[in-house]
Amino acid sequence: MARVRVLAIIGSGETSPTMVTVHRELVSRLGLASPQAMVFATPYAFQENAADVSARTQRYFADSVGLQVRVAAGTSPNADPGMAPPRIPPDEEDEARQAADIRAADWVFAGPGSPSYALAHWQAGPVAAGLRDRVLAGDGLTVLASAAAATAGRFTLPVYEIYKAGGALRWLNGLDLLGPLGLTVALIPHYDNAEGGRHDTRHCYLGERRLAVMERELADDAAVLGVDEHTAVLIDLRTSDIEIRGRGSVTVRRSGDSMVLPAGTRLSVAELRDLVQGIRRAAGGGGNVPGSTRPAGQGDAAARGGGGDDGRAGDGGGDGEPPSLPLPEIMAAAERRFETAAGTRDADAMVGVILELETAIGQWEADMDEDQGTDQARALLRSLVGRLGRAAQDGLTDPRDRLRPAVEPLLELRASLRSAGDFTAADAIRDALATAGLDVSDTPEGPRWQPTGTA
Repeated sequence: MARVRVLAIIGSGETSPTMVTVHRELVSRLGLASPQAMVFATPYAFQENAADVSARTQRYFADSVGLQVRVAAGTSPNADPGMAPPRIPPDEEDEARQAADIRAADWVFAGPGSPSYALAHWQAGPVAAGLRDRVLAGDGLTVLASAAAATAGRFTLPVYEIYKAGGALRWLNGLDLLGPLGLTVALIPHYDNAEGGRHDTRHCYLGERRLAVMERELADDAAVLGVDEHTAVLIDLRTSDIEIRGRGSVTVRRSGDSMVLPAGTRLSVAELRDLVQGIRRAAGGGGNVPGSTRPAGQGDAAARGGGGDDGRAGDGGGDGEPPSLPLPEIMAAAERRFETAAGTRDADAMVGVILELETAIGQWEADMDEDQGTDQARALLRSLVGRLGRAAQDGLTDPRDRLRPAVEPLLELRASLRSAGDFTAADAIRDALATAGLDVSDTPEGPRWQPTGTA
């Protein structure tokens, strides 16, 4: 059986429930019972919680994907943690061992952190060389997500320095892993980020204004390749086929003109290369554009909805279990379902909503790249538990069930009195029921009653 050779680029959510199906499907392509799998900690190695991130990553892939992974530092031993050039002669034996490990692994993964920090350690070392070899002629799966994905193009966005520290707008030289495919691009993950609310944090927190400025600094033959959050670009390096999976889209942008490739799009590397090289012509309607693409600004919302069974951009048309929703959507659905269950006094359904929300929070806590709102979800969980407790205290059964044995005989007596013309006595019964907190109304179908103030 021929070995697979796939490069997967994920815009975000690489250790979230939304990407579980994609990860499982990719690993299944290997056809191996126990693949050799390695995770590079480099992009986040500078963080104080790096050990915790590594442990959570291992748990995620073990529990959700069924993949046992080992964590490799992935740094060149002569790289300065402060991102300065190498200061000592390289340890050739150690670098050779690292390069051999990368080439031999069935599955290689690198994810969140700082693109510039990763580049400083990888650029001239065994990691860059090993990754290039895997793309050019190697075997196995190579998965780059978030910060690591940003290093894959010829140009890399130093997002921490610009967005967090207010540094000058500039590009770094990337690993250019897509260069051998004829794709001269700046790869930008988190392309559709909306964390800023009213403030523009699209395009990996750059916003439109800053991206427009930086775009002018790209080489004439270069374009931006933007990958939305919870979205994967799967490139089969043997067949040159590309598939877009997930909840968002991929955008090819050049000089302000864009083409949006929605989830579910399938195209060839050659077609993507044509878009990268001729996006301005394609956006005007004269380019060689794959049939499943559409220009940005003309039905983008519909494009983003492709592939999902529920009208939301789901798993991009892939087979298997339905994709998980982002946590904010899970919270909104939980509130709606709890309200419905409370309205029908369905205690089992109310408890079920709470348990499912608690499970979702646990799953999203494993995501090492982005916080989808776990604090807000926990607050909602506490609120629902409180409402369930109050409902239990007040009683979830219909109060009419408890009162019916006493009320209905009185209503039958009242009906008899009215039939006999004794309206004074009948009204006395009605007034007594009203004093007890019950409304009685006469209808063509007979008397109806309910506790005062209920619908």
